[in-house]
Amino acid sequence: RCLLKMVKGNIIVPEDILSFCCNGLQGSTSAPRAREPGEQEEAPGAMASPPAAHNPTEVQMSQLVLPCHTNHRGELSTGQLLKWIDTAACLSAERHAGCPCVTASMDDIYFEHTISVGQVVNIKAKVNRAFNSSMEVGIQVSYEDLCSGKHCSICKAYATFVAQGPLGSKVRLEPLIPQTEEEKIEYSIAAERRRMRLVHKDTLKDLLTSSPQETELETRDGSGAVPAERTRVESVELVLPPHANHQGNTFGGQIMAWMENVATIAASRLCHAHPTLRAIEMFHFRGPSQVGDRLVLKAIVNNAFKNSMEVGVCAEAYGQEMSVSRRHINSAFMTFVVLDQQGQPRTLPMVAPEPGDGERRYREASARKKIRLDRKYVVSCKQTEVPLSVPWDQSNKVYLSYNNVSALKMLVAKANWVLAREKEKVRMYTLEEDKFLSFRIEMSVCIPASRAFSLLSNLRRRHEWDSHYVSAELVQKVDDDDMIYHVVSQKLRNENKPQDFVILASRRKPCSKGDPYVVAFRSVTLPTHPARAEFTRGETLCSGFCIWPESQEMSKVAYYNQAMPGYLTYVTTNVAGLSSDICSTFEACEKFLLKNKEDLISRLQD
Repeated sequence: RCLLKMVKGNIIVPEDILSFCCNGLQGSTSAPRAREPGEQEEAPGAMASPPAAHNPTEVQMSQLVLPCHTNHRGELSTGQLLKWIDTAACLSAERHAGCPCVTASMDDIYFEHTISVGQVVNIKAKVNRAFNSSMEVGIQVSYEDLCSGKHCSICKAYATFVAQGPLGSKVRLEPLIPQTEEEKIEYSIAAERRRMRLVHKDTLKDLLTSSPQETELETRDGSGAVPAERTRVESVELVLPPHANHQGNTFGGQIMAWMENVATIAASRLCHAHPTLRAIEMFHFRGPSQVGDRLVLKAIVNNAFKNSMEVGVCAEAYGQEMSVSRRHINSAFMTFVVLDQQGQPRTLPMVAPEPGDGERRYREASARKKIRLDRKYVVSCKQTEVPLSVPWDQSNKVYLSYNNVSALKMLVAKANWVLAREKEKVRMYTLEEDKFLSFRIEMSVCIPASRAFSLLSNLRRRHEWDSHYVSAELVQKVDDDDMIYHVVSQKLRNENKPQDFVILASRRKPCSKGDPYVVAFRSVTLPTHPARAEFTRGETLCSGFCIWPESQEMSKVAYYNQAMPGYLTYVTTNVAGLSSDICSTFEACEKFLLKNKEDLISRLQD
């Protein structure tokens, strides 16, 4: 509270407090104070939420769960729920596209609760972002108990739909303009989720390549293991008009429901009980099927862990002629558990994989479990639940990068930024929210945005304009967009040794017009760089730069930092933030950008 009043009153702030604006770990422990009359001033161009307006793509569906929708336990069949989810999402996509749409993929779905007969399922779907011919639809599912009035979340999902014109041709979509703060956050992060989907297969391949070839079964007692062949299921379905849309293509939700059915049978054959579906792996539809097709659905238990099992399912289509080769429609991986009377997962029997492909599926299931746990932990957790420094390895590198960039984009999209201080070109804004105290510092610079992006994303040059920044060693180049640095900064106040950081720097170019260049920073843990006695190990949760082109030669450069509470008195600097004199440091940053812009021009002229 004192910090904000000093800054807003333009009083000279002590060095240790001013430098606090860059430390991603620190923050205010006091509760947000009431605004004084006339005090709040929104930032020029800030993403403040306009008056609430109905999203034209939003679709709401409510379904009463009847006995015909349930399994033997009187709980809503997951296959039926998937059909409702797909229908609502498709209607939302078609509202935006203005033409028929088909399901292209569905991200991971984690089912938190079951739904009983007599309860109401509420589904809300709306388009988060439209790309060229595809769009991401966000879906929220909850249930309502009509007798008690209780509401509870069931799952959250993201589906990708493709708009189709005559004869299946692709349709170029109009861009979506987000209105509310929530919509702007989802719009911004949708590009990062899309990037994660595209590299999903490569992540699995990398993990399998780096993992030992020995399977888990070879290192434990395999006596009593159930042969995987006993769990194999094959079933055929005829696609009828009620299963298809107005273009004759089979509903994606219907295919998912059939796949869930055979997967449940396969899981039951292993455990000789009635399993519960807990999660569905990210999957893609590889092609359409039409009315009149026969869908062959195959399922087998790939691997059984202590309390869960993975079932692999595939769907193939063929016409009336059996001699015609089958078309691969979709593959999915579903995780089941078996609950006891207290609702706790039971211990499952082991699986003995078939030689050849069975052993490959067995190893891949173990790798997918590792990736799934990392993805759920890093991507699905709320920001306050993710520790500052997450261990870095091959299985979670994509998801840590996603979390790094998406956390910064969420901060950028926040409303209610308050102008705290302005000195010439430099403007400083603050944001109080829950446990966080966030800062934003921005200025306009006469430099192309792409050039500023290149200079500010190179941490090894940070010492040229930030006097508290001593050195940076490139530890690992993950790819062209993600790098890990070991950074050393100046000594802390009242400390006799300097700080060091292990920083993941993630950079992203604009996905479409209007998007900024992004450079995001967060702390990670590397076994090769543990904390050392000669340094005080520092950590940063969320910080970085966003650079917007204002013209071909002008850019708006903004630095963001989200600080955690409890460490204000210990702050003197931050590697990913500004030094003690905020205005002087940002002015030095401007001179650095202009100098290197001129150096580039001189080299080009030579």
